[in-house]
Amino acid sequence: MPLSWNEIKYRAFEFSKQWEHETSEDSEAKSFWDGFFYVFGVTRKRLASFEEPVKKFGDKLGFIDLFWKGVLLVEHKSRGKSLEKAYTQALDYFPGIKERDLPKYVLVSDFSRLRLYNLEDKIENEFELKDLHRNVALFGFIAGYQTHIFKDQDPVNIKAAESMGRLHDQMKEVGYEGHPLEVYLVRLLFCLFSEDTGIFERQQFQIYIEERTCEDGSDLGQHLSTVFQVLNTPIDKRLKNLDEQLFAFPYVNGKLFEELLPTAGFDSVMRQTLLDCCALDWSRISPAIFGSLFQSIMNKEARRNLGAHYTSEKNILKLIKPLFLDGLWAEFEKIKTNKNKLFDFHKKLRRLKFIDPACGCGNFLVIAYRELRLLELAVLRASKDYKQLIFDVHSMILVDVDQFFGIEIGEFPAQLAQVALWLIDHQMNSMVSEEYGLYFARIPLVATGTIFCDNALVLDWKSVFPSDSFTFIMGNPPFAGKKEQDKKQKADFESVCKEIDQSGLLDYVCAWYVKAANFIKGTEIRCAFVSTNSITQGEQVGVLWSWMLHQGVKINFAHRTFQWNNESKGKAAVHCVIVGFASYNIFPKVIYEYEDIKGDPHFISVKNINPYLVDAPDIVLRKRTKPIFAVPEINKGSEATDYGFLFLCQDERDNLISKQPQSERWIKRVYGSDEFINNQIRYCLWLVGISPDELKSMPLVMERVSKVSEARKNSKKNRTKEWASKPYLFTENRQPETRYLAIPKVSSERRNYLPIGYLDADDIATGSLQVVPNASLFHFGVLSSTMHMAWMRQVCGRMKSDYQYSNSIVYNNFPWPGTISDKKIANVEKFGNEVLKIRAKYSSSSLSDLYDPLSMPTDLLDAHHSLDKAVDAAYGKTDFKTETERVAFLFVLHEEITSKSELKRNYGIQNG
Repeated sequence: MPLSWNEIKYRAFEFSKQWEHETSEDSEAKSFWDGFFYVFGVTRKRLASFEEPVKKFGDKLGFIDLFWKGVLLVEHKSRGKSLEKAYTQALDYFPGIKERDLPKYVLVSDFSRLRLYNLEDKIENEFELKDLHRNVALFGFIAGYQTHIFKDQDPVNIKAAESMGRLHDQMKEVGYEGHPLEVYLVRLLFCLFSEDTGIFERQQFQIYIEERTCEDGSDLGQHLSTVFQVLNTPIDKRLKNLDEQLFAFPYVNGKLFEELLPTAGFDSVMRQTLLDCCALDWSRISPAIFGSLFQSIMNKEARRNLGAHYTSEKNILKLIKPLFLDGLWAEFEKIKTNKNKLFDFHKKLRRLKFIDPACGCGNFLVIAYRELRLLELAVLRASKDYKQLIFDVHSMILVDVDQFFGIEIGEFPAQLAQVALWLIDHQMNSMVSEEYGLYFARIPLVATGTIFCDNALVLDWKSVFPSDSFTFIMGNPPFAGKKEQDKKQKADFESVCKEIDQSGLLDYVCAWYVKAANFIKGTEIRCAFVSTNSITQGEQVGVLWSWMLHQGVKINFAHRTFQWNNESKGKAAVHCVIVGFASYNIFPKVIYEYEDIKGDPHFISVKNINPYLVDAPDIVLRKRTKPIFAVPEINKGSEATDYGFLFLCQDERDNLISKQPQSERWIKRVYGSDEFINNQIRYCLWLVGISPDELKSMPLVMERVSKVSEARKNSKKNRTKEWASKPYLFTENRQPETRYLAIPKVSSERRNYLPIGYLDADDIATGSLQVVPNASLFHFGVLSSTMHMAWMRQVCGRMKSDYQYSNSIVYNNFPWPGTISDKKIANVEKFGNEVLKIRAKYSSSSLSDLYDPLSMPTDLLDAHHSLDKAVDAAYGKTDFKTETERVAFLFVLHEEITSKSELKRNYGIQNG
């Protein structure tokens, strides 16, 4: 057990006084450094050796004055000698030292001065020996106290995972696998962490392996089994003749070492790999990413992307701060000067309980626990009861890991979550130790986080979590769209969501919302989940949130769409939202808005948050077959179901016409989203109204028609088979007979305006294009505006991150302007026509080029700005500051329109 800082400071003061009056001859260096280590409560002989021989540059043999492998190298000089030269000499030894034994610190001294180099953090500190007692904190790594600022991308995290990954592969190759291997690795991880953070003595585990096991690794498995057994045995229950080195290991408890595992087999290479793991500084490993990072060692493919598989701390804080942390800190700030209220607040922190029902490796639980402990530390500081803390710190720390619960379907991540909670607990205890100068640790483990290794969708939450005793539910349930779910996931999902109409449209994550909504009914529990943004867009909103609102669920805070930054390299970014909800309203409600989805949000206080995460009434858009206004109806283009045989590229068209000229009248330009947006040229055989004799006069066309017939006959769908009798026709003909407005079903999220335009009746639209026959310039102008774009962006579905325009959700629910003057209509038409005229100037450019934010012509952009002003004026509101404000306005308008259908107005049918 480390000494208290007060004791260390006292010893340092006495040590410096003693050596102030010594002759300080070089021959006395050994006594000096024995005394120096004694200051920190450590026996130098156990850790470090004097005059360690090593090869220097040029293969010359040198002797390191004092060497603690993997930790510290000391170069000692006579009083008054250059410390710079001493440091240079110390570095000269490095080439002859094994990589795993390279020190993290270099200390040089001349009896009267000390200079410490922290090589990892690149920090240098120098002071006189008489000031040692003021600088003892620099040597926390000797005393057993060490705190770090953890970084997600700290290279040691990656190194540690890679090293353990190698050991995992080596053990698996010799046949040690499955459950025993997973438990074995978790135990090793705990031991490695323990010897660098003060749970074990410094390097205790490493020294035992080096000194007591054969270099060929043949007996390493037996020794590790014995160590595990010792760690699971209380001190008073151990054999009286137990080996001294083994007896020095503490009793851990916590059931981590309870299970009897098969003895593992090691060889020299595997032993070396484990020692390489020991050489890393495990005190630098962040428990916040500990679990996820090491879960990846179980999968070679995942290991290629190490560092990209964990949920970043920044994203976790986005959820836990508004869920509970901000409120608790605000409460603390109000009462911190009132001792009685502070006492009650401290007790309240102890009563809080947290559930992560898809906890994985425990990332959310770990960060939440750390933040709660930091708040508790602030409470203790505010109480100013230092005397009691110094003598009774154990009783003053109330917050513990037994307040944290999780469900995880995988055994290995569940075990990692358990260990990660212990590790963060120990690190927070170390922080308390530094704060109050008294060593504080919870070993043996008594309290423990509860992680159920079970299927969260099958498990009855109320059977393991009494709902009246929990306060917060949080997490990041798995992302899987309706098409990505495997059979087991679908079955689990259906068992949870069977009572919800059309639940087959929902993403997998929605099952956690349903389970949580049922669990919190009638309680004060608050929930928050990270989810793909699809659950707040498109058709899923109507399915999920109609049910959720009916259960009395209220959304109390939300992060609108942002980019989740823990995705694997090489994969598409995931666009997410965070939804905080409860069965009651909490005020103020807060929306976190992102101007840049990769950046930081700003927050706005609002009156209500609806399922689309805007400040508007709790409206859920239902699918509609007709628009809520008397505007031209929309439909999707025609479906060919031709297996490609009725479509032609430019060369195929030209070749067919050259051989059979009469075919030209039956070949039409065809447009889907790609052809329309990117100006791609494609044709189709449009044989509506052709006579049998004319069709047979074109053998090449007949050949294609025959192939269509054969392909349709082989279809698994009965309806397609029926159309085999009409192989020359599209199976669904929705081609307008007049000029029409074309709206791509899918378009890029990068565009500020929807690329729409007019096509002629002879231009064939396929199913990836939405068509609005008889659309006037007014309709074009409104649909081309920022107002409509804001609506579409909010309520449409997504294909990956691209917009997926839905006629039944987006267009048919769109709230057009109410009763407006002919002058305002004419103004919208005027600027809509101006947009078309300017686009015509750039006839060689595609809509994709024209509407790319990086290449959009300035005159076209100006025309759209003018059009936006005209459309805003038509709505009677021109001072929108944000897109969210626009959407909120439109939702209010939608509610007014749908509740008063008599306000519908026909704008007239005019061709643009």
